[in-house]
Amino acid sequence: MIRKFTISRDDTVYEAWPDVALTPTGKLICVFSECTHHIDRSYTRIVYCESHDRGRTWGPKKPLTAGSHGLPYWNCARVQLLRDGRLAAIVDKIHAKGEGGGRVCLFFSTDEGASWSAPVETTVRGIVPDRIVELENGRWLLSCHAKDAASGYTTQRLWYSDNQGADWEGPVLVAHQPGYNFCEVSILPVEGSTLVAFLRENSGMGLPCYKCLSHDNGLTWSEPVQFPLPGCHRPVAGYLQDGRIFITYRFAQGGAHRHRTINGRRQRVPCAWQNLFAAFTDKDSVSASDYKQAVTRILPIDFDRSPTDNDTVTPGGCSSPTARFTLSTTLWTTAPSVKSGDMPWIWSSDNQVGLG
Repeated sequence: MIRKFTISRDDTVYEAWPDVALTPTGKLICVFSECTHHIDRSYTRIVYCESHDRGRTWGPKKPLTAGSHGLPYWNCARVQLLRDGRLAAIVDKIHAKGEGGGRVCLFFSTDEGASWSAPVETTVRGIVPDRIVELENGRWLLSCHAKDAASGYTTQRLWYSDNQGADWEGPVLVAHQPGYNFCEVSILPVEGSTLVAFLRENSGMGLPCYKCLSHDNGLTWSEPVQFPLPGCHRPVAGYLQDGRIFITYRFAQGGAHRHRTINGRRQRVPCAWQNLFAAFTDKDSVSASDYKQAVTRILPIDFDRSPTDNDTVTPGGCSSPTARFTLSTTLWTTAPSVKSGDMPWIWSSDNQVGLG
């Protein structure tokens, strides 16, 4: 059963790109972005909300960062519980036009989000960072993507730290292939030194998810191969309590918005970013070298019904010992907005995911 609860709805601002983490005492922290619009970052701020009843009700927004006006601006936040009990928020700050000059910053909390450190700027360069991957040997991996100047296509890279983020080494190439725009990675440990990297392909052609494998804890990676998640944007992978792998993603049929000429004007037709999907898979499937050896079971989560635009943005999620999985995402509604007609809002779902 899937139940939905509003995290935040503010009709004066665009709210998007949420992620959620569960603390040791059972509090949920949802971190997300405020901005003027998806394609207008003249104003940005990273904020967060708290829930003390597993996502059924949420407190008011609190600022993680100050608001920005122009360059540089805050982009996309992730949040997670580290093994040492701290919360970490990972945010990219963009310093140049065209999403260039991205620098990844870390914020830490030792009191379950009651207070946060000042941002720690890392040497990780790029945009839309993944969560920190904590390996069994204590090493941290942190990945993001950027446009490759030589080819003009995006490239996915990672950096690693052996002192909990004080210093970073890299970059290490995860995925790059001229003709493809690999981005928005989600890296998941599988077994031993094997990792899998799930990737969005952003050519706008509606290609499926891609994956790369590493068998040396992320130092080298295989060539990208397709994985059976059609139209996959921003995969976010994690483990359920029963050991299955659960991947949430935006389903984008055709890969991009379509345009039609209406009354002599070229206008975008809202169709491509309507659906939030999830998939169940397993270690054998994600480790397989052949596309046909991978098995997925796809579950529709929600549909953005806005008649004027839709921007079901990339979801975040966390599992709990009660076999429930909390998701957070953004939908458009018919709420009034001075500048852009409709404004999206953030919601969470309480999902019983022990499906057969």
